[in-house]
Amino acid sequence: DYAEVLAGYRTRDCPLIVLANRWGGFFGGLRAMVGVERLCMLFYDDPALVEEMMDATADFIIALTGRILDHTDVDCFGFWEDMAYKTGPLVGAPLFRKFALPRYRRVVDYLRGRGVPHICLDSDGDISTLIPVWLDAGIDTLYPFEAQCGMDVVKVRKEYGRDLRMWFGLDKRALAAGPAAIDAELARVKPLIDEGGYVAGPDHSIPPDVPFGHYTYFLKKLHLAVEQG
Repeated sequence: DYAEVLAGYRTRDCPLIVLANRWGGFFGGLRAMVGVERLCMLFYDDPALVEEMMDATADFIIALTGRILDHTDVDCFGFWEDMAYKTGPLVGAPLFRKFALPRYRRVVDYLRGRGVPHICLDSDGDISTLIPVWLDAGIDTLYPFEAQCGMDVVKVRKEYGRDLRMWFGLDKRALAAGPAAIDAELARVKPLIDEGGYVAGPDHSIPPDVPFGHYTYFLKKLHLAVEQG
């Protein structure tokens, strides 16, 4: 049964990351239920309903992760939001802080109390104004840092230091451009690889215009950069 399967993870030799993908967030999950435009309007038209939905999401995350943590330890839990586009978030940081921060905090405090050391969050787009909100919520890892939306992991590291751990952030368009672009992109993030607190990888799914030869070249060079870190 599931309890036996989960208990088996206690003897693992790799990190165990539990991602609440496509539902476990205080914008992304709600957006999936009611739609983007309606959710954005609800913050003004029916704030009580937004709070009720956020509380229900927090309750569900706590209940579900609690059942997992009864049988195994977890290295990282991940929220899913996808709440920004190229020009910024769909909801302004002050408004999102007011509504979502208390719910994030409740979930994060629960998970940390159960021994989960790291909390991550996934959002595409330009998330620069939301980073302080998530840090204040106790989230310590963000991804994927879309380069085409202006997210630069090197600049983010200079601003926040290693208090913010980062995954990915390599411009996926470099893989289509070829070896020279791939080398330049890896050289750009090599100081972060060496410093630690950063996991190098593409800033989103690999697009269909990437030739297989470019992809295998990228993997070899990425492994080399990490091994030399």
